[in-house]
Amino acid sequence: MLKSLYDWTLSLARHPHALWALAIVAFIESSVFPIPPDVLMIAMIVARPSRAFVIAGVATVASVAGGMAGYFIGYGAFEALGRPVLEFYGKDAYFEQFQARYNEWGAWAVLIAGVTPFPYKVITILSGATGLSLPVFIVASVIARALRFFIVAALLWRFGAPIRDFIERRLGLMFTLFMALLLGGFLAVRYL
Repeated sequence: MLKSLYDWTLSLARHPHALWALAIVAFIESSVFPIPPDVLMIAMIVARPSRAFVIAGVATVASVAGGMAGYFIGYGAFEALGRPVLEFYGKDAYFEQFQARYNEWGAWAVLIAGVTPFPYKVITILSGATGLSLPVFIVASVIARALRFFIVAALLWRFGAPIRDFIERRLGLMFTLFMALLLGGFLAVRYL
């Protein structure tokens, strides 16, 4: 099922309204859809490098808007809608663990999930369910999603198709390592 969804999402890059398709995929991926918008975004940028930053901008805006939808799923309909989404992704047990301390570290959670391969949708729903400050959530989401999408766009714009394999296979790991170092540095400064 995921393979066919992946292939369908990738096929949207050839559609005349691919930018709208990207906006829809980025929006719904931030709260429920399992395929990240990167799949579509990468194909679109490789096809039209001159539009790399427009494509990244659309992905960012739509993803943050979708993240707000996920936030409101968690805030207003967690039991009816949010918990089943978390159960589908196998993350429902984490809710109880996160809830107690989530708001203290919520901005970092949003930032990390928005940049790394961790499912951003899980954090959007948890942010709403735990009542993380909406302005904090929005600012962290904008920073995280813009960082992720614009770095991918810049790499593809500069290096073209040859960097595609690196992005698809290793960029998530690089983002994860970067966020771990950033968080580690923050903790070291705060507690040492």
